[in-house]
Amino acid sequence: MGILSYAVAGGGFAVIGAWESLDSSNLDPNPSTGTTDPSSSPMAQISRSSPKSVGSSSIPVALLSSLFIANSIFSFFSSIGSHDRVGSMIQLQILAVAVLFLVYAILTYLVNSKNAVFVSLPSSITTLLLLFGFVEEFLMFYLQKKDVSGIENRYYDLMLVPIAICVFSTVFELKSDANNTHRFARLGRGIGLILQGTWFLQMGISFFTGLITNNCSFHGKSRGNFTIKCKGHGDFHRAKAIATLQFNCHLALMVVLATALFSVVANKKGYLREDHSIYRPLGAEMENLSTFTLDSDEEDEIREEGHVTKEAGLNGISSHD
Repeated sequence: MGILSYAVAGGGFAVIGAWESLDSSNLDPNPSTGTTDPSSSPMAQISRSSPKSVGSSSIPVALLSSLFIANSIFSFFSSIGSHDRVGSMIQLQILAVAVLFLVYAILTYLVNSKNAVFVSLPSSITTLLLLFGFVEEFLMFYLQKKDVSGIENRYYDLMLVPIAICVFSTVFELKSDANNTHRFARLGRGIGLILQGTWFLQMGISFFTGLITNNCSFHGKSRGNFTIKCKGHGDFHRAKAIATLQFNCHLALMVVLATALFSVVANKKGYLREDHSIYRPLGAEMENLSTFTLDSDEEDEIREEGHVTKEAGLNGISSHD
């Protein structure tokens, strides 16, 4: 693998995430889903039920998936030559995930193209395929515990956070028909992809440059199968704490970036301006409250005594002087 592979993977994820985030602002804010012709064909109604973006990140996704496939094949034969069965199995898992994302990229390109054969397909099919890819990626990092004493497992566990963001954003996009919901779901998925990219870069720097912690060393069994072991128990916990601190810094950067992108999308599409009509001036509300007074406790007691006296008079029990 090496730092070059992690740098290419991180840069690719960051570019795709930025593309996805910026592309979310190109969705039509006024979809015509509610004005479809009832006499139109069912396939035409399905094709208009889910908004499609103006741009598409299918080309960079296909390119990055192809690079992952080529790297996994090369690492697979390297593991076989080194008699490393664990390394070969890991590369088969990576290969399966990369192939699934490659199929998603190709199908997305065909759906968004002008070809009459694929233009009638609903875009929810590609979204469902993308969801399967993220779930498979999540399981791959979650189950990759080839060495329980390796500090790289902590970095893999933290990678589950941006993948989970992508999973929830894709589910949110798949279950909703509102265009504004699709817009912010894609924005959230883009932020998750950018966080994946920056964390890939961090892992490459930490694993292959020695900038992880003291008394921890790199041990490689084959290309793509390595572990980072620390000498003592204290060094192991210190390395885990440093990894958590690094991830918190990346997460803080993503929060700032997400806020900036949300502001750009909201300002570009006027999402916030539509809500201003439901508010009324504060002066009108204060005028309606000008006649409001608070009764004292004495007035409440007098009112209750008068009510009791009135009821007693109606029942014929009142005393006469």
